[in-house]
This record gives sequence, C-alpha cells and structure tokens, in this order.
Amino acid sequence: MILPWHQSAFLELRKMIDQNHLPHALLITGVEKIGKFELAEQLIQTLLCKNDSCGECSYCRAIKKDNPRELLDHSTLIRRSHYPNLIYCCSELNESGALSKEIRVDQVRAFCESLGKTAEELQIGLIFYANQMNMNAANSLLKTLEEPRDNTLIILLAHNSSALPATILSRCQTVHISPTYSEESVKWLSQNIDKTTQDDFDAIQLLESAHGIPFKAVEDLQGDYFFQYLNWQNLLLEIALNPSKATETEIFDGNELQVLSCLQQLVTEGIRLKTIKHEGAQLELNKIITKTATSHLFKLLDDIGRAISMSQTTVNIKLLLDNILIVWSHITHLKKYPIIINSQDLRLYF
Repeated sequence: MILPWHQSAFLELRKMIDQNHLPHALLITGVEKIGKFELAEQLIQTLLCKNDSCGECSYCRAIKKDNPRELLDHSTLIRRSHYPNLIYCCSELNESGALSKEIRVDQVRAFCESLGKTAEELQIGLIFYANQMNMNAANSLLKTLEEPRDNTLIILLAHNSSALPATILSRCQTVHISPTYSEESVKWLSQNIDKTTQDDFDAIQLLESAHGIPFKAVEDLQGDYFFQYLNWQNLLLEIALNPSKATETEIFDGNELQVLSCLQQLVTEGIRLKTIKHEGAQLELNKIITKTATSHLFKLLDDIGRAISMSQTTVNIKLLLDNILIVWSHITHLKKYPIIINSQDLRLYF
C-alpha cells in the first residue's frame, strides 16, 4: 500500500519503470522518519511481483519475512533477504559488540562483492542510510556505481544528501520525499492514533507539530514526552503574545536544549505558514506570525540554530535560552532585531 505522502515520489518511480528508464543507482532522500525505507520496500515489491504487489506470491512473501532494521545481537557485514538476490547494508554491531555510528568500508566491500556476481534475476542492493558511510566506505562504493553490472539496482537511502560525496550524488538518480500537510496524510494520521488521542488532539495540529512527518507524529504520542512537549510549546506561544509570561518558565528548567528545539520547530512552522500565506491549526501561532516581520523570524531561527550548536560547549545554556526568550517575547513588535553576543557573559543588545 502506498502511503499518502509517498504518492508523488512513487509516481516518479512508476514512470521510470513503465518507460524502462529505471537507473542502475537510485537515491531516495527525505528527512528522518519520512518513510524512505517503506518507499524502497514498495519499489522492490513492485519490481519483483508480477501481480501488482499482490502480497501473496513467493516474492512478496519473501520480502515480508525480512526485518533488516531489527538490531541483531551479533556482528555482521551485510544481511541477505529471503529473496536470494536482495542484500541489505546498514550500521551494525562492531566486533566489540557496540553499535557502530557509521557504515564501515568492510561492509561496503562485502556489499559490492555480493552484487558483483552474475544473476539471472534482478539483483537489488539497499544501503540505509548512505549518509552514514565513512569516506573510505563511500569511495569503495564508487567503483561499483561507475561500472554497474547488468540486471542490478542499487538503492541508497539518505536523510541528508549533502552529507554524501559529489561523486556518489552524480552517479545516482534522486527521488525526494517531501514533508506533508495534505488532507490524505491528516486522514492517515487520524486512522493511526488511538480513539482517546483523536478526542484530545487535532490531527492537523499534530502533523504541524511534527513538521509534516506523519511517522514522527505517531511516535511523539508514545509515552509522556509529547505532553511535556505540548506544555513547553503552549508556554512559548503565550510568551510571544504576553511577554510577562517570560518570568514563568520553571517548566523549562533542566530541559533547555529540548525547549530550544521546540521553539525552533515553532519558528520554522511560522515561516512556512507565512511564506505560503496560510493559517495553521495553532491559533496563537497565526496571531504571532501576522504581527511579526518575516526577516525577524529568519534571524531568530538562525540564532536558535547557533544556540543549539553552542549547547555542546561549556556555555551557560540556561542564560542562552533566557536571551533567546527575551527576543521571542518581543518578536511581534520588534523594530530592529537585536544582537545576541556569543560569549560566556551572554549579553543582549537591542
């Protein structure tokens, strides 16, 4: 089944297949949790199944048995599918038993060696996520991309294509999955959350809070974090409309980095709504962006990004958040955007 927000990307892939123009190397991009793996699975099933992804034939059953995203309890280089000509490559446990943060060169070499064998049926190799390859691994893949074998398809998934070398990008055809705010996606979200949640939350607002990423919206509802996040978000909106609320921020204590990320998402969503001249589900955010200069929102977004980066240093994160909140509390009536000094004695100049 094609997910609603995959329709455009899948139609692009379907057109390549129908016109016999499917490349030997395909790069599927999109933000984390947008469903790149699910789209790749749908493509593989479409290529192998003779009956429109029936779910019942030997190919469909073989792929359904695969669970390549499950963390194994032992080290391995690549994983083989129940379909003999499908190979998966991802970050795995290393020899010391720790989960590697990158895809290693020995993994990619094993991946390329497996695809280097002649096969009568279509060979498919899937790397997720290609932006996790170290430089040696990427260089090792390059030769296989430059000299593809017949009847072979390599699929790369990447959260951030800019993290890939230009030499890799130039040898792949890219299909991108965009965030979604469509009615079909809202309907899908409503159908994939429980009844109690449907009564408590508006699906449109949930999708906006998740930056147009339905899987993230569903995941955010698990546990208590989402309710804490909503409390932060509500107070941030109140602060922008009523600056005196900036003194009532006890719920932010100990969560400064998460609050900065929450504000970053609010400002990003505000810029999006202001750019497309559309009102969102959050009435308070609509009021804020109506009164705020677009240039000030972009400058604030830059400052929040810098603040998040600085949080990895010895800077006083609480003081940094306080300065950001002072700007946010004045955002609707600023004549001139202030300068936040990036120093240990963080000062704010209007």
